[in-house]
Amino acid sequence: MTEQHEHRSHTFERGTDGPKVIVVGVDGSDSSLRAAAYAGGLARRQRALLAVVYVQPVLAAGAALGAPVAETTDEIAEDLIAQIREAAERVKGIFDVRWEFHTFRGDPYNGLVRAADELTADAVVVGASEQAGHRIIGSVAVRLVKAGRWPVTVVP
Repeated sequence: MTEQHEHRSHTFERGTDGPKVIVVGVDGSDSSLRAAAYAGGLARRQRALLAVVYVQPVLAAGAALGAPVAETTDEIAEDLIAQIREAAERVKGIFDVRWEFHTFRGDPYNGLVRAADELTADAVVVGASEQAGHRIIGSVAVRLVKAGRWPVTVVP
């Protein structure tokens, strides 16, 4: 039996390999803002779209007690958009990054999974958890890595 080998010319196309859409989860924490800065640099170097995602928590208990949950999470989203726009303006002309801001409702893990799926993410960037309880139940970052659906970068 003879083996046939196809000899293909493999050429590297500079600037076309790598992620086209990078999703970064932000919630206003220091680690999420560091993740956004890291993802922004990655998006700039790869000429990718940076999809900044805030997952608005659905706090049923707070809503049942009459707390203005939706207003509060909307304010957080608006504040995050303002921070991102301000940062983008500061580096305009120096760094060019295409970005979009998206909000999803739900818990952070499921919200980021839905965002990454709907936005056809090639990579996901999140900040390391700053909550002690996540050592027991697992952080969003660990759960995203275990999902095994995208490359995940966890920024400390």
